[in-house]
Amino acid sequence: MQSRYQEVYDRSLNDREGFWAEAAKAIDWSRPFDRVLDNSRPPFTRWFVGGEMNTCHNAIDRHVAAGRADQVALIYDSPVTGTIQRFTYRELQSRVARIAGMLTTLGVTKGDRVLIYMPMVPEAAMAMLACARIGAVHSVVFGGFAPKELSTRIDDAKPKVIMAASCGIEGARAIPYKPLLDQAIDMARSKPNACVVLQRPQAPAEMLAGRDHDWRALEAVAPEAGCVPVKATDPLYVLYTSGTTGIPKGVVRDNGGHAVALYWTMKNVYGVEPGEVFWAASDVGWVVGHSYIVYAPLLYGATGIMFEGKPVGTPDPGTYWRIIAEHKVAALFTAPTAFRAIKRDDPKGEFIRKYDLSKFRTLFLAGERADPDTIQWAEQMLRKPVLDHWWQTETGWPMAANCVGLGTLPVKYGSPTKPVPGYEIQVVDEHAKEVKRGETGAIVVKLPLPPGGFPTLWQNDEGFVKSYFEEFPGFYKTADAGYMDEDGYLYVMSRTDDIINVAGHRLSTGAMEEVLSSHPDVAECAVIGVADQLKGQVPLGLVVLKAGVNRPPGEISTECIGLVRERIGPVASFKTALVVPRLPKTRSGKTLRGTMRKIADGEAVTAPATIDDPAVLPEITEALKAAGYGEKGR
Repeated sequence: MQSRYQEVYDRSLNDREGFWAEAAKAIDWSRPFDRVLDNSRPPFTRWFVGGEMNTCHNAIDRHVAAGRADQVALIYDSPVTGTIQRFTYRELQSRVARIAGMLTTLGVTKGDRVLIYMPMVPEAAMAMLACARIGAVHSVVFGGFAPKELSTRIDDAKPKVIMAASCGIEGARAIPYKPLLDQAIDMARSKPNACVVLQRPQAPAEMLAGRDHDWRALEAVAPEAGCVPVKATDPLYVLYTSGTTGIPKGVVRDNGGHAVALYWTMKNVYGVEPGEVFWAASDVGWVVGHSYIVYAPLLYGATGIMFEGKPVGTPDPGTYWRIIAEHKVAALFTAPTAFRAIKRDDPKGEFIRKYDLSKFRTLFLAGERADPDTIQWAEQMLRKPVLDHWWQTETGWPMAANCVGLGTLPVKYGSPTKPVPGYEIQVVDEHAKEVKRGETGAIVVKLPLPPGGFPTLWQNDEGFVKSYFEEFPGFYKTADAGYMDEDGYLYVMSRTDDIINVAGHRLSTGAMEEVLSSHPDVAECAVIGVADQLKGQVPLGLVVLKAGVNRPPGEISTECIGLVRERIGPVASFKTALVVPRLPKTRSGKTLRGTMRKIADGEAVTAPATIDDPAVLPEITEALKAAGYGEKGR
């Protein structure tokens, strides 16, 4: 099909109000909005002002009424517990209404906050929807977060109720959550009125009399609660993201703009039809889980998947293909890290060939840069389109993508393609002046942000302006760096703090990673800038080899260094590529480059709250020390 992208994109900028008013017709409104856009006080943009609706009604109840009652709404697939459950829209409506009733019996009303501290179990999604049903504001904190980090979020959100599970499961291990929650509540100044605990058989929790309630017992006797209309501009949720000051930033998402934008993306960005199965292999603790595990598929009348497991090791690198085949997944959205892990353990794609993937159409990657080598490997193995796209917690949905529903554009490796309709993206210098095409600069979005973008930070308007809008007036600062080519394709190369200055030359670590990833023996890699007395900073590469590679690491390092010198040039001053067993990552799959830089520079390091496996830090520290790093560079 010929792409309609440019026509739709131009209209989204030239007639913002008409464009989004039309998109808003897909949502049920209990009271029509008076104004599509109120941008009278930038950057505090408000969409669909005066309108009232309910996100849970739009995600569940209206589909039951419209004939989708017996369609599967949510699939829970947990290889770590050997469990698969399917919930129809009717079943989901009943469960969510009872959980909402359970919250009302505990005194939760419209505007109250509810903190959700749970693993990837269906009740986590139901809890989110139950909050939306009664107009409460949910704040999901990734299950297993350390008590100190959890306590700061409790103090900021001041939840009336906390909903938790007794444990999560990592591989074959049960991780008790309740002791962590108890410690966090002890540390917090703000105390919840009640905790509701979902007891899991892998590690039942001890309950505190008077405060703690058994989830199943409470739900069994709870009345079913109806949907409470809220203003389009009322908050649906607060999602915390790490702040540079150590104080977490609570990204606020509104109800109306969020529902309109997410519904629009399902067809136009992802090319999915109502009734099809869409799988975002993420976690409800992250924005991807909020947007594309829970809300977008249900708002659209599709089927979503909650997956409790890992891309490898639960039990093997074929887990993703088994799920796609068994549940007839049309589109998968996951992080490049997941595919690098699969490629590392199954470089020849032998597990892929065991499954029938005939219903599968498109693979979407996001979360960090998708290096061309990983994309090309996935294309060769799957023989399906593999599309990178780019967005952030703050935006809630994609900013740059190859919009399948508008007609797929030619793929350019290393680029998430072009700005999504609604986003006017520019690459600018430090004075907010647009740079020439092909030149690296700061990636910014001209205001106003489209519907679904964050209207502010929770109880922190000042921090909202200072963090995101002060440096480049009139623009949203993404804190990503990159360039735009002559065809308008965007290249997101690194975070702005990952641009290193080597003897006065500003170089992107992402460009070097792209080169290292092209080496046939390299499964994944990271490049960091370490302190150097002569040049200010020099790049250091860390590479993880594919499974089965038995060549001497020194040979591979030499070849990697040669590749960077050949493709980027001597100016990069790239002289070290260390072979390491693995890289430290967050639970969402992002590589902890900043943490490794601190280790290499000899700075004090504590394991970040988001780290997937703290044991990897001593390994990296030892490898860097053996190579002469760890005391202000090398």
